[in-house]
Formats: sequence, structure tokens, C-alpha cells
Amino acid sequence: MSQITAQHILVDHEYEITDLLKKLEEGKSFEELAKDYSNCPSGKDGGSLGSFGKGMMVKPFEQAAFALKVGEVSGVVKTQFGFHLIKRIA
Repeated sequence: MSQITAQHILVDHEYEITDLLKKLEEGKSFEELAKDYSNCPSGKDGGSLGSFGKGMMVKPFEQAAFALKVGEVSGVVKTQFGFHLIKRIA
């Protein structure tokens, strides 16, 4: 698979990801949480990053995103930008 489609939520602190995972379990939508909490400009689009291939994202993010199954949400992914939750769409 050369390209995947994903959404993400970017925050400054690891504990925020733990909070967001709880909110997901309680039934909040990933898109809603991205709009409310993400520090990334993609947050206003529900965290949508569109499609991307290998080499287009920082290594830890790319490795986590490509390891997910469609519909799956990652655990905490740390990059130089902060802490991410990633959801693979396709």
C-alpha cells in the first residue's frame, strides 16, 4: 500500500491524549474531538490529513499511521510537534 488516508489530533501533553481516548470510548466522534482539541490547522476539518505516502510525514507518525488497520485509532504517538492520536480512514 503506497498511500493511506488518516485523521489526527495534535496536543501538547501526553495526559491530553489519555483524556481524548476516554472521550472516544464514551462515544464522542474523532472529528468532534479534533475540532475541539487539536492544535493542528487540520483540526477545523475534523483532523483530516487527506492521503499521504511514505516519506511525507515525520518517521514516528508515519510508522504509527501505516501500522493501523482501517478504522483503527492509535495510542499516543510522540513527534517533535507534540502528541498525536491518529485514525486511519483508508
